[in-house]
Order: sequence, then structure tokens, then C-alpha cells
Amino acid sequence: MVRKLQAQGIGHPGVLAAMLAVERHRFVDTALVPQAYEDTSLPIGLGQTISKPSVVARMLELLCQGRGDRLGRVLDIGTGCGYQAAVLSHLAREVYSIERLRALHEKARDNLRAFRLANVHLLFGDGMPGYPQGAPYSGIVAAAGGNQVPQAWIDQLAIGGRLVAPAVTSGGQQHLVVIDRTAQGVTRTELEPVLFVPLKSGVS
Repeated sequence: MVRKLQAQGIGHPGVLAAMLAVERHRFVDTALVPQAYEDTSLPIGLGQTISKPSVVARMLELLCQGRGDRLGRVLDIGTGCGYQAAVLSHLAREVYSIERLRALHEKARDNLRAFRLANVHLLFGDGMPGYPQGAPYSGIVAAAGGNQVPQAWIDQLAIGGRLVAPAVTSGGQQHLVVIDRTAQGVTRTELEPVLFVPLKSGVS
């Protein structure tokens, strides 16, 4: 899988090492284990999916670009089955990962228990307002996309921090969006089209 990611252009050594370290098959249902290392999204229940490895690697590479060996505190919005949080644990000093669906929050907790990741904090709650208690963040990454990136997320970025999330752009299509916060203000870059589950508020 990692060789395929390299062939697709992923070159960040930390991201490649993290993807190699976290076994994706441990985050999918038993029946889907044979497909775990294919570059495809897979269902994890409640209408949600585990993202393609190439999409996870791409977003985390964007998050890490030009930011030294290790990120500081990162907010992961949409824990899902916990896979991305596990990969992030190798890239960040501390990870806060929030999930609005209780059944998935509990599934992620079960999946991650064996990894004993002391730097990952799983939270059950609405990710739309972010998680102010842990702010400011050196990185924020989201696994669901809305019509716009919530202002609360941007407000919780540290100076020098970066946010990577899907959002609907002016053309009406969902794209990967990168937002950097500097002392001078905020810059936004729109990248390739993507297809993520919709961003929703509230808990269930």
C-alpha cells in the first residue's frame, strides 16, 4: 500500500512511515479485511466510510508540509473508525479526535485500545464548533465536507497553523481546501475535487 502511495506522488517520509506503521485491516469489519489495503473507501457503518489510503495520505501530507519533524496539537474532526487518528498519532505531539455518532465513537475507542496511544484523546460530540478546550491547534483536519469551512475551526488555528478539509467551492463541487493562518491573516487554497460524506451538526 505504501509503495502505491509513493507511486501516486506521496513523498513526505513521516506520512509514509505513519501509514506503514498503522495496519488498516484492524479498522474494518472482518468481511472487508481482504480489501483493507486497496485504495478504496470502505463502509464502517451508519452510512460512514473509512477514507481511501491515498486521500488520508494526501490530506496528512498537506497538513505536515513545511512544518518540521512533528506537528504540535492537532484536531481531527470525524473520528469514524479511528484510523486517521491512529496515523496522526505518529505525526503529532497530541491528537484530539471528535465524533458525533456515538456508535462510531465507541467503535473507534475499541479499535484504538490495543494500540495504547497515550497522545490520542477521543471525544464524543459535535465537531462543527471544533473543540475550543484544546485550542489553539497547529493542525486541523476534517473527514466531512460542508458548504463552507466553519469559522470556529479557523478561529481555533494557531498562528502558523494549517487546516485541511473538504468544502463546496464556488463551482458547486466539493474540493480539498487548505487554510493557513499567519500573523497577517488567513490564506485559502482550493485544490483537487474530492467526495466526502456531508458535514453535519449535532450528535446521534
